[in-house]
Parts: sequence; structure tokens; C-alpha cells
Amino acid sequence: MQRFNVAVVGATGNVGREMLSILEERDFPVGEVHLLASERTAGTRMTFRDEELVVKNLADFDFAGVRIGLFSPGASVSAVHAPRAAAAGCVVVDNTSFFRMDPEVPLVVPEVNPGAIAEYKKKGIIANPNCSTIQMVVALKPLHDAATIRRVVVATYQAVSGAGKAAIDELMEQTRAFYIPGKEVLPKKFTKPICFNLIPQIDSFLENGYTKEEMKMVNETRKILDPNIRLTATTVRVPVFNAHSEVVTIETERPLSPEQARALLAAAPGIEVVDDPATLTYITPREAAGRDATFVSRIRQDFSVENGLQMWVVSDNLRKGAALNAVQIAEHLVRDHF
Repeated sequence: MQRFNVAVVGATGNVGREMLSILEERDFPVGEVHLLASERTAGTRMTFRDEELVVKNLADFDFAGVRIGLFSPGASVSAVHAPRAAAAGCVVVDNTSFFRMDPEVPLVVPEVNPGAIAEYKKKGIIANPNCSTIQMVVALKPLHDAATIRRVVVATYQAVSGAGKAAIDELMEQTRAFYIPGKEVLPKKFTKPICFNLIPQIDSFLENGYTKEEMKMVNETRKILDPNIRLTATTVRVPVFNAHSEVVTIETERPLSPEQARALLAAAPGIEVVDDPATLTYITPREAAGRDATFVSRIRQDFSVENGLQMWVVSDNLRKGAALNAVQIAEHLVRDHF
């Protein structure tokens, strides 16, 4: 079997660690693996396939001889080093937001638009969508193919892991302090306390009243799935460690019953339908954490509009929402394009 040298950029972060784990789990045909991060965390030791590896400084690394780069270092870092890696012959799968709306960079979810991967040759870069967008379009794709979605209204309930390790630590510290009279941990990562609370803001506000996270969902969905879809989003941070949840309401051109939708979703790649109200069977983020599927529950008619459906969509934001999606793209590259 042919093997390919791989670089994991941002290896010491939550997503980078998950990428390394998934490469091993899925037995990706890795030759050499290079772990790269900032000067601050260079020298950290990590394990891959029972071998201890030392994290190297990204700024000094020569990408010659590396075939695939899995990047998750932050947008400003990818802006500098992804083109540098691509120029050396490394195909970059970038998890940051920097290249997503570049018309010459494909934005890919393998279950939805795998054909777009071929466009990597334009710049040597493929963009991974936003975590909340990924799980939503996986669930929308089979319904759009069957009945053409005209409009989407989505509200997200997003785990703190989507904001990095500092956000996880903040939730843990505030939760512990909550039970100690007189002790308080002030928010640093978030604008308000996240413990036992909801924050209706993810990323900064724009002039139109939406946040950047909300507009990412709008623009990325149109690029991946269909530019004619109308979409509005409200994104909320919730005190959950891992796995994002979404209430997704759709309007379709042609009628689609809940039974038909359930059958379409159950047959689609990457989706598990967990939906039986009679037995209180539905998915929660705690149950979805650590698993690869996009889970769909509470599939029902929306009686407020013609041809309306509503569903509950949950997925692990570090896996399918980031690391797994990137590795799946890499798997398509080695199988279909190299």
C-alpha cells in the first residue's frame, strides 16, 4: 500500500489531537507524521501508533516531501503557512475560517459535495467548513435532493469545546466555584458566565445584527449545498463540554412527510436516525460525544408553513465538526486524486 507523509498543524490543540487520534483509528496510510505547532508548544511530546513524537516549530518547518497537511492552528496562522505548504507540494486541508469563502478553494463535506475536492489543484488548499455548518448540511443534503429546500431556520446550541481548551477550563472552574459560597470565577473566554447559563452570541457582532458565526452558516451552506437556499441562524453557546445541537426547520418546494424524511435520512451516509417519541428515544449531546455520526431526532411536520419539516441534529463538534471531516477529505484525496 502506498503511504503518504502527513503534517498535523496545530497538533497540540483540541482539534489537532483529535486529528492525530482519528488518523490512527481509521488506519490512514501514513508514512511519516510531522506534528507542528507554535514556538510556545514546540517540544511537547505526543504519541502516534505507540511511537513518541516531538512537536516541531511550524515557523521553521520545510513542507517539502509532505503530501497532506491537516491544519487547525488559527486563521491568521493558516493564512501565512497554508500557501507556503501548498507551494512545496503539500495539499492542505484547512480547518480554519480563512479560506472558506475563497472562490478558488473548495469547501467540502464529503457526504455532501465530494466532487468539489478535485478543485484543490487551483491553490493546493481545501477548506473544512465551520463545525455547526458541517452537521447541518449532512442532514440537509438527502432532503434537498428529494424535495429542494427553499428556506432554513436554524438555532444552534454549541458546546464550549468549540471555543478551545480555555473555554472548557472556564466552564469547569465556574461550575466548581458555583457551589462555594462567596467564590466567583469571572468570565474571560466568554462575554458572560457560561456555567448554568446560555449565551446568545458566538463570535463578534456584525452591522446587520448577526454574529460572524451565524453568517458563516448562511454563506457556507450556500457555497456547499445550493446558492439559492435562504437561511437564517441564531447561534448559542451552552454549558455542554462537547457536541453541538441544532434545531433545524426547513421549507421545501415539494411536500415531504416526516416518514419519508426519516427514511431518506436513515439511508444517507454519515447519519444515524434516533427518533421514536413513543419510547422517548432521541439523541442528546452527551450521547453523541466521541462518536462519528451526525444524529437526527424529533423529525416532525412544521404545521406553521406549507411543506415544512423540523428536526433535532446533534454531532461531536471536534470529530465530524472538525477533525473527522478533515481526515475524510484526506481519504478521498488518496483514494481518488493522488
